[in-house]
Amino acid sequence: MRFGITILPEYRWNEAERRWRRAEELGFDHAWTYDHLTWGGLPDSPWYGTTPTLTAAALATSTIKLGTFVTSPNFRHPLALTREILALDDISDGRFLCGLGAGGSLDATIQGGSELSPRQKVDRLTEFVELLDTLLTTDGVDYKGDYFEVRNGRTLPGCIQQPRVPFVMAANGPRSLRLAAKYGAGWVTTGGDADDLDGWFATVAELTHRLNDVLAASDRSGSFDRYLSIDDSLYALTSVAAFEDLVGRAAALGFTDVITHWPRVEGVYAGSEDVLEQVAAEVIPRFR
Repeated sequence: MRFGITILPEYRWNEAERRWRRAEELGFDHAWTYDHLTWGGLPDSPWYGTTPTLTAAALATSTIKLGTFVTSPNFRHPLALTREILALDDISDGRFLCGLGAGGSLDATIQGGSELSPRQKVDRLTEFVELLDTLLTTDGVDYKGDYFEVRNGRTLPGCIQQPRVPFVMAANGPRSLRLAAKYGAGWVTTGGDADDLDGWFATVAELTHRLNDVLAASDRSGSFDRYLSIDDSLYALTSVAAFEDLVGRAAALGFTDVITHWPRVEGVYAGSEDVLEQVAAEVIPRFR
């Protein structure tokens, strides 16, 4: 089992830097930040840009992997995103992970326009991922789809990680799961709606069964990582016991990685950094 932590981009860097450094010191394998223009969970919170935040985090750390949780086509074009990915991969010396998903509703309409239907969102995501994959592996790309266009997209010098940075794909439905199996190095989920923790894990189990079927049907060979964000039904760092229980359940379902959130003083993900420290010292080593 590998362990990740999400640090929301809500802090001034003189506050945020020590969190990114400490995540590495505590032995977390990967650290993430949200890639949104705004987030419904904290609509009135300060909020900073994802790419500058990860750039600063890359310079403040040396071994921990860094990722977007997750990037969507809501406000990004594949060619412009390619340039940012190339820079992050280079500055981090090959430690960047690109989380990708269809995106939520707030980012989809905050700059104007109407919201897409679920089918249209997956159509757009498919174009987005296919074109991003091509741009990160090919220089001089011409493409015209229903949602994106590129004219002689020059994308030198290429990624540090070859053939490109890993895609960690957020997917629940059959089409997006097939897309994940085709282009992803891994899959990430937050589960589904449920009334309690047992119900939530039942939704997670169902999603893993769907993924298994898709991987088998696509004859996907080689490793395929499975990431679970464990804070959806119960915040994992509420207590050491809660964290251990959630990680144990995730391991039983075959997840290779779990992701929690850095404790906040109040509101969503409210908790104590003492619990975080204890979990890192006592629980994480037992699940390695």
